Amino acid sequence: MEKFNLTVRVNTSSDENIPRRLTFSMFSVLILTLIVILIIATFLWNLLVLVTILRVKTFHRVPHNLVASMAVSDVMVAALVMPLSLVNELSERRWRFGRVLCDVWISFDVLCCTASIWNVTAIALDRYWSITRHLEYTLKARKKISTIMIAMTWALSAVISISPQFGWGETYAADEENCQVSQEPSYTVFSTFGAFYVPLSVVLFVYWKIYKAAKLRIGSLKRNEVIPMPGVVQVKEAAHVPQVAFAARHAGVAFQTDGETWREQKERRAALTVGLLIGVFVLCWIPFFVTELLGPLCSCNVVPPLCKSVFLWLGYSNSFFNPLIYTAFNKSYNSAFRSLFTKQR
Repeated sequence: MEKFNLTVRVNTSSDENIPRRLTFSMFSVLILTLIVILIIATFLWNLLVLVTILRVKTFHRVPHNLVASMAVSDVMVAALVMPLSLVNELSERRWRFGRVLCDVWISFDVLCCTASIWNVTAIALDRYWSITRHLEYTLKARKKISTIMIAMTWALSAVISISPQFGWGETYAADEENCQVSQEPSYTVFSTFGAFYVPLSVVLFVYWKIYKAAKLRIGSLKRNEVIPMPGVVQVKEAAHVPQVAFAARHAGVAFQTDGETWREQKERRAALTVGLLIGVFVLCWIPFFVTELLGPLCSCNVVPPLCKSVFLWLGYSNSFFNPLIYTAFNKSYNSAFRSLFTKQR
């Protein structure tokens, strides 16, 4: 396989610049290119979602505020976390930027990734309540609850991310030039359960309930036909109000269609979107958090560094898939995107 040689200079403690030769294979260059594309695409796609929500007034409400919160966390992953993580990978996981930048990077890493995961959970909860309690879950209640969920998402994420800065384990080892999330067993349990296993349990339970509720409602609507009230016939017979008669008769026919109603279609699309969000979230993050929990608890290093890197970047890729999935099945976003680019021209 063809290889490329790259000479770099590394500063040592003796302030001498020692040339160091790095070798990149064609496969490594391909992987590096894909990661760079992933970072740029994640940043731009989430930024597009944010700009669209800010510019379109109809998006200034629930559930778009939850989508905006998710996009903020994902754009921060792309801008503040992924670039330094790539540099760390290229340096063979040897951190050369000091303790302060290490602490900042690790804090933002945990903050943004945790917030992204909990934002997916908040969207799933909002969809669950809108399907199962659509009469009680009014627009006013929905706005209040979504605001509380966003505040709790970022507050919990902040608590988990800054805890090591108050002595709960170490993130930086100067002698080993190592920068990583605190490996203190108690913090590992706290952070992994708070950032992944608890929201995982919530979203799996919620989607199971969404699936059951949507299936039950669609089945009941298909079995029961709405019959026009006698008042419709009376209005129809009244010769002096023909306009009202036509409107009432038209409404009666609309309720008796054999196809899916507008609400059925909306709930089906929403259930599909949430299901895909949850499925991709689980596939992207579960390998990383399983190894992240087992490593410090069993004091073993059974997972090769290459696998750890793959699991980490698989988790980061969730920030790319989130806006892609949510907007792909939403006609409002597709129309807003087209309108945005048309106006720019």
